[in-house]
Amino acid sequence: MYVKLKHCSCHLVVLLLLTLALIQWNIPPGLAAGDIKLVIDGESIESSPLPVIQNDRVLVPVRLVSEKLGAQVEWDGQNRTVYIVRGNRSVLLRIDSRLVEYDTGEKVFSLSDVPAQIIGDRTFVPIRLVSNALGVTVGWEGASRTVYVDSSQVADITPFFDMKLSSVQPGQVMTGNTELQSSFPGTVPAGAAEIRYLLLNPETGRGRIIARGSGMTEKYHWLPDLQDNGQRVLVAAVYDGDGCFLAGDAVRVQVAVVPRVSLTGLAQGQVIKNTVSLGVDLNFVASYVKYEIANKDKDKVFVSEESDPQGVYNWTPMMEDNGNISFRVIAYDHTGQAYASQVLTAKVDVPRKLELRGVRSGSTVKKPVTLWVSRNFQVSQTEYVLKDPQTGEEEVLAQVGYTSYRWFPGPELTGNKELLVRVKDTSGVIHTSDSVAIRLTGAPMLLLEGVGPKQVVTGSLKLTASSNVTLDSIQYILINPKTGAKRVIAGGNDARAEYIWTPGQGDDGEWEMQAEGILPSGIKITSEVIPFKVYLGTVYPAKPITEKSEFLGLVSGLASQSWQKTGMSAALQAAQAILETGWGQSVPVDKYSGKFSYNLFGIKGTGPAGSVVSNTWEEYNGQAFRVDANFRAYNSVDESWADHKRLLLTVDRYQPFREVMHDSTQGAWALRRAGYATDSKYPLKLMDIIERYELKKLDEVGI
Repeated sequence: MYVKLKHCSCHLVVLLLLTLALIQWNIPPGLAAGDIKLVIDGESIESSPLPVIQNDRVLVPVRLVSEKLGAQVEWDGQNRTVYIVRGNRSVLLRIDSRLVEYDTGEKVFSLSDVPAQIIGDRTFVPIRLVSNALGVTVGWEGASRTVYVDSSQVADITPFFDMKLSSVQPGQVMTGNTELQSSFPGTVPAGAAEIRYLLLNPETGRGRIIARGSGMTEKYHWLPDLQDNGQRVLVAAVYDGDGCFLAGDAVRVQVAVVPRVSLTGLAQGQVIKNTVSLGVDLNFVASYVKYEIANKDKDKVFVSEESDPQGVYNWTPMMEDNGNISFRVIAYDHTGQAYASQVLTAKVDVPRKLELRGVRSGSTVKKPVTLWVSRNFQVSQTEYVLKDPQTGEEEVLAQVGYTSYRWFPGPELTGNKELLVRVKDTSGVIHTSDSVAIRLTGAPMLLLEGVGPKQVVTGSLKLTASSNVTLDSIQYILINPKTGAKRVIAGGNDARAEYIWTPGQGDDGEWEMQAEGILPSGIKITSEVIPFKVYLGTVYPAKPITEKSEFLGLVSGLASQSWQKTGMSAALQAAQAILETGWGQSVPVDKYSGKFSYNLFGIKGTGPAGSVVSNTWEEYNGQAFRVDANFRAYNSVDESWADHKRLLLTVDRYQPFREVMHDSTQGAWALRRAGYATDSKYPLKLMDIIERYELKKLDEVGI
């Protein structure tokens, strides 16, 4: 007979009591070591240690029982393992691990409901594990509180749990994308909240999570990493909402991934007449991919930047690419080793394309516009042309080489017009785009430059203005928004000159600014009124949260704790904090009060401790400037860490990230696709930090 009781450090839950002999029995709670007797092959064992009940489990001293039955027991203190041999069978136990390795001529892995553990200085295991390990019958007599071990009755290895990793067979060789699924011949364990699939090294009993989710019987997919190659143990484990282990199954497998890289989005011999969307099919996790496109007729090769292995790379051919082109994609693993696909050849046959951009057909042009050209062939000269649709008369606005042109139409131009672009290709042939219909108001305009809406001015300003008319003079006017009072702070007869204004004592506060220009006719024109703020007090810069040398230890601990709760890669979490804060040396503070935010991820808005005001960038009239922005403030680092995880775990757009968040490489690219960062190199920077500082060790897990 055998007691099967569930224990978790989170809480204690007593399950149904099962027996090996199909006899139901109970163990009264609270029994001490002296309450339990041990009888081996009819001999009452009086020597210490005796069985104990711990957390509603009957545990027996494995060395004492094994040696009484003639088994040899070896203890490896360095690796904390117990190796037991009896006849033609052996078992390897790891302290504090549920993973058990049996060998009866063939290695079999299983999970115990209770890890082997050291009590005092002896190793104790649940009584069924003794039966499985030594091939003997073990029973319990409740009335006398006695554990019986009978070596005359041979016992087979009996799984602890009514659960099976059904999609994988023992000894299966895995060469790529693998389907993972579990079944429960009985019922799913009560309280089951999450299933995790782990890939463990049989030599250490440790590894990493390769898939997880809330659907106990759903199908999951695992894409191996090349570093997974070798003998492995695949584990399916069920946990409750507090992260307590409920049930599981383990299978011995062989990971033997021979890298396979296939280019997708293109067929052999395809004729390409427009943009082609390229992708890659891989049988392993790649850090990044590059696309190699070679013009076989001109012996020219183009290689893309590092790209998302799960993303799409759009290639738009130029006319000069017409002809025979070869394509291949190259995938790189975490060591930088390259693996290339087979070469596909295609024929590019794109027609000439020339289009004016920067204005929309039917729009009214009221401000300066930047005109540019979309084309698929090389040019030596570009002319931007204004055309009168009534007369057909043309005016060349600008003649340039390859560049764009900023056009500020003057008041002499009014009514309906057309814009077009005319280019000369490298052979000297002229090509003209279709016309774009626009409307011009003919109004004189003045634009204030040098200050932007809601800008915070902390020192001298360089003031300039641009106009579509000639001005005799200009002046810059400061306006009190509360009283309407005005004063001229800069200006002169040269309207195109740069003027400097330095705020002085008493200028702190909210202001508005406007430029006023005088035409030769004496008519005055004004710019828009721009609201801004002057602050001449102390500006507090970002501050470190700890010494740089201590930051890795800080974030590693926080990341590991969060990983246990959320399942999000600890390596990825730590790398994000390092990257976002410059190793903890640049954490936002309130620029006016110095209030510290504890904000490790630069999240804007209002947090548990309110907000801090810091700088962010805006653009107005083509110029970038700093404005105030509210960043979330927290009462502690822990609050900041938890809020960042809440953001990634609850916001809809991060759902693709949540599907792969247990894997640092796939998670880094998924963050970029979800729009977490605009930096195209963001995933690569995270992966570099993870690799350089060996952060993947934070994601190691046992069972």
